[in-house]
Amino acid sequence: MSKIEEKLFQDRYRVDADRPHIQIKDAEICARCRNQQCTVCCPAGCYSREADGSVALATDGCLECGTCRIICDEHRNVAWEWPRGGFGILFKFG
Repeated sequence: MSKIEEKLFQDRYRVDADRPHIQIKDAEICARCRNQQCTVCCPAGCYSREADGSVALATDGCLECGTCRIICDEHRNVAWEWPRGGFGILFKFG
């Protein structure tokens, strides 16, 4: 494991299966995006480039940093909100 993976492993994430806090608004826009910066800039690796050129999003493990909504400034194709109370990242301090 790399250092970042070791650190992320210490955190826990409570999944809100009924209401993901991040969604891709239009998958076709992501498929046409020439940079797909979200696939390399998300520190938790929630976005991945698929073989067909589409972008897949897995919100489990999201650090709630907001990088994806900032990096997608050209298309504004990310719907992002804070998770409901009790869900999301649970950081381990110490």
